[in-house]
Amino acid sequence: MVTVTVIETVQLTKSYPSVTALDHLDVTVGPGVTGLVGANGAGKSTFIKILLGLVEPTSGSARVLGHDVVGEGAAIRARVGYMPEHDCLPADVSASDLVVHLGQMSGLPYAAARERASDVLRHVGLAEERYRPMGGYSTGMKQRAKLAQALVHDPQLVLLDEPTNGLDPSSRDDMLALVHRIGHEFGIAVLVTSHLLGELERVCDHVVVLDGGRLLQASATADFLGATGSLLVEVQGPTGADRLLGQALVDAGYAARPAEGTLVEVDVRDDATRDVVRDLVVDLGLGLVRMQERHHRIEDVFRG
Repeated sequence: MVTVTVIETVQLTKSYPSVTALDHLDVTVGPGVTGLVGANGAGKSTFIKILLGLVEPTSGSARVLGHDVVGEGAAIRARVGYMPEHDCLPADVSASDLVVHLGQMSGLPYAAARERASDVLRHVGLAEERYRPMGGYSTGMKQRAKLAQALVHDPQLVLLDEPTNGLDPSSRDDMLALVHRIGHEFGIAVLVTSHLLGELERVCDHVVVLDGGRLLQASATADFLGATGSLLVEVQGPTGADRLLGQALVDAGYAARPAEGTLVEVDVRDDATRDVVRDLVVDLGLGLVRMQERHHRIEDVFRG
């Protein structure tokens, strides 16, 4: 099976007089959902602007869907959808009118733009509200409208900049489900940025981590989430039950320490570790709520 390259950069560099925003970046992005991770100032926004052909690199090269970002920006933007982070919607315009207008700007005839707008607004959950002025929309509805306009011209790639920004937990889950559908059911490649790293673990097939304009790591999400060689144990009992178990494990010769909340983390020493934990829990008269492998998180890349 041939892997399609959606985005490819070679030694991509963008320098300004006082800062280097991107520093010799080598990145390859394929189909599915790819997360772009980095703190403010890591180079994410500059990277997206270069991919859209809006900013020229200082050196190196970048290709999007086979097109060079220098000189072929119009061809790229015809095939790419972009959802900006910030609120940029005209308050007195309906979502339907906006999406139809932007569909026409992308080259669709009026009738086709209206049909596509109706479809994408339904897919993002704005079918009932599409004729209302967007000034009265909630934050979640505004994010859905921005997503709809990025999809109206049936792009091959969408760039989503912080799509869950400002959303409550329920709306965030809905947006993440939409992002997953776009990448896996609609067959549109997705590059999504987020500062909430746990979100990317949930929906992304691959993750690209930037730090100060440099590539820190790029790999399949599953590679980030490999087992750490330790167990997380939760017990039920009187106050301090977790400390009792932790001390008992240390007394038994195991490396154990407090983890999140009242969890106890214990290093797996051998195949008998799980049995030892269970026996100690019973001996202490505690209830075993759960015992599971601890996995790396994307945050661990930054700590390392």
